[in-house]
Amino acid sequence: MATPMTAAAFVQALLDEGVHIVEVGAWEAHNRNHMGPWGPVNGVMIHHTVTSGSAATVELCRKGHSSLPGPLCHGVITKDGKVHLVGYGRANHAGLGDPDVLRAVVNESALPADNEATVDGNRHFYGFECENLGDGRDPWPAEQLAAIEKVSAAICRVHGWSAASVIGHLEWQPGKVDPRGFTMSSMRERVAKRLGSKPSVPTVPKPTVPVVDLSKLVAAARSNPSAKGTPVTYAGVRVVEAALVDAGLLEKRYSDGHFGSSTIDAYARWQRRLGYSGSAADGIPGKASLTKLGKAHGFTVVA
Repeated sequence: MATPMTAAAFVQALLDEGVHIVEVGAWEAHNRNHMGPWGPVNGVMIHHTVTSGSAATVELCRKGHSSLPGPLCHGVITKDGKVHLVGYGRANHAGLGDPDVLRAVVNESALPADNEATVDGNRHFYGFECENLGDGRDPWPAEQLAAIEKVSAAICRVHGWSAASVIGHLEWQPGKVDPRGFTMSSMRERVAKRLGSKPSVPTVPKPTVPVVDLSKLVAAARSNPSAKGTPVTYAGVRVVEAALVDAGLLEKRYSDGHFGSSTIDAYARWQRRLGYSGSAADGIPGKASLTKLGKAHGFTVVA
């Protein structure tokens, strides 16, 4: 039993598990929450769509139809293994189901046979619709089965659930047969195996450190205070101005990319802070003072 993840946390959990996601429209705010609560959540439910064609399947699950408005799930898993996020919150996917099954999911115990439908499953389960005709002959590509495994493990990992918290629609509501074409027991085995190892977290690239060219910066500083001619512009001016703002020496409104009188005065204050005085604190950057500013505020200097 858990509070549903935020939409941002949900996306991050899927990405951390190596899921290829496709965000469809304003999915984060597309839900049926006005019809009832979503949560506490207790598990993950897998369905098949009885459709073919990825684009049409995604659109149907996003919009629903007159008798069953969308979203019809949180994610649509197409045959290529992509997970299309179509809604977040209460979704029309589970319907009423067996309270004994819900109890077993909460306790992570063996599932009983479902023989009644009296509990609101839309409140308690994350739901994924999988593109498949559901006739037992339509194939389930390896990429699609891997995506089902990954999304299930991602959610279980965040909530601290075991694979026993992953069920099929056919195990929830009497008369349902989905998903047909693989067994949920085999899928739970896959999820359990995956949960036994660490997720493959994508490598986050290191942020690029700005580089400021001293000669270009000095040229900009010497040209801008003058009323004659065209001031020299240089992108590094904004980097230095941002550092001066961060140091409390320049008002943000003067951080405009031009090394004008306000920036000159601010840089002179930086020089005096370092112990310079007289002509050595004239507001024109020097290598030593600029290098120290860069070390303190995240940029490097080339002469």
